[in-house]
Amino acid sequence: MKPFNPPLADWHGKTAWIVGASSGIGRATVLALLARGARVAVSARNREALEELAAMHNDTGRPPSVIVLPLDVRDAAAVAEAHARLQAIVGRIDFVLYNVATYDAMRADAFALDAMLAHQQINYVGALHVLAAVLPDFVARGAGHVSITGSVAGFRGLPQSLAYGPTKAALTNLAEVLYIDLHARGIGVSLVQPGFVQTLLTAKNDFRMPALITPAEAAEAMLDGWRRGAFEIHFPRRFTFWMKLMRLLPYRLYFPAVARFTGL
Repeated sequence: MKPFNPPLADWHGKTAWIVGASSGIGRATVLALLARGARVAVSARNREALEELAAMHNDTGRPPSVIVLPLDVRDAAAVAEAHARLQAIVGRIDFVLYNVATYDAMRADAFALDAMLAHQQINYVGALHVLAAVLPDFVARGAGHVSITGSVAGFRGLPQSLAYGPTKAALTNLAEVLYIDLHARGIGVSLVQPGFVQTLLTAKNDFRMPALITPAEAAEAMLDGWRRGAFEIHFPRRFTFWMKLMRLLPYRLYFPAVARFTGL
């Protein structure tokens, strides 16, 4: 079967920009890419964590393997400036991963507008700021790859996910439209759909998380998906398989099933 995207198997000589790289899946992906020979630009608000990554991998007197670009994705000007700085350093960016997210459990009887809007700005609008920076060059060159981290929480409405889930559903739709518009231009687009991964965000959950995996396992699944030229990269499949089946249920079956399995 023909791959959806040009396969990314050889990272030597390539520059990847990981936005949301300070911890969890993002940090693990940085380490996995470095191990495969990529040069990696890292962005997040936590400058200290990014500089720690750079100190671990950069050698004095040699071009840096890790380029530190601290930013807040809510600030469009800061994103554009970081992109310009990166282009000035490397000349060509081959790959961008948007991996930024915030998460707080919320239900409708405790609706908090400020939190809803904060999720929107960080999880979704920040992705638009990154796309606005990188797409003109990708389109002009007819090359590059954009990957967006969604979540199985965006598959369908789930309890506790009032603020988080809709932003991930929006990212899924965004990635699908990007693929439709950019594939013929030679630009890769992929959508990462993790299940439960041991991160600072999932540490907030007070329920048992089935098929919980480590960030390193998530990163390996992502690189395998990019190697295969996949569009949707979902993992762990022993969990996401069932979540995909739930997408197919009519509402008269879906709502009772959610109530039964979550107790909410």
